[in-house]
Amino acid sequence: MTELESGIQNAIRDYLRWQGWYVVKIHQSLGSFKGIADLYALKDSRSLWLEIKTPRGKQSEHQAAFGCAILAHGGEYAVVRSVEDVERYLREHVVIPVKTRQQAKQGE
Repeated sequence: MTELESGIQNAIRDYLRWQGWYVVKIHQSLGSFKGIADLYALKDSRSLWLEIKTPRGKQSEHQAAFGCAILAHGGEYAVVRSVEDVERYLREHVVIPVKTRQQAKQGE
């Protein structure tokens, strides 16, 4: 039986929340930005846009353009098909958090 995109999305959302990410499900509706990613996640000043697909799912032209725009502006964007894909992405794209001014002053 093929898993629905919504089930994959829920599993990824739950996994990220369990890992301490603030996760927002983006609902597509009339007037939405065409191609906007399914999930937006934020943790330690790191923001990540995730397009969720089934194993055979493909990005639309608008979704690919949205991903390119996010990357061009220095953001993080990934197309993922499972929790394992998210784990792999986070492992391979480690971002070291920038110290806050307060932390920097304490280290002086």
